[in-house]
Amino acid sequence: MERCDLAVERKHRLGCNCCQAVLLAFADELKESWNEKGGDEDFLMALGSGFGSGMGGMDATCGALVGAGMVAGLLNGDGDHPAVLKTRRMSAEFKERVGALRCADIKGVQTKKVLCPCDDCVRHAIRIAEKSI
Repeated sequence: MERCDLAVERKHRLGCNCCQAVLLAFADELKESWNEKGGDEDFLMALGSGFGSGMGGMDATCGALVGAGMVAGLLNGDGDHPAVLKTRRMSAEFKERVGALRCADIKGVQTKKVLCPCDDCVRHAIRIAEKSI
């Protein structure tokens, strides 16, 4: 089973949000960074907990994409530009695949037309992150 499908399965089984599902999908690669920063899977769950229904409760960026950006930061961060550039590229590709970046737009809050289901947003974010990091 692919990493993205495992993440969706775990999302439903654990009841985590889209951001947390993306973060947990990269837990194996983030472990080295955990040793330095003192984190574990509970750390990732806490890190992503505020991004269910996108940032600001559907008012801003999709939580799955936020999770991908966090992974880029955790693996390439410390204030340098590689994480920023990778996140910018991931955002552009995510928008191309999904049709929007803002959760409310993706869910069709005003238009009543869903551009992409949450599970597929998680899959897209993970596939994009896998290519980028």
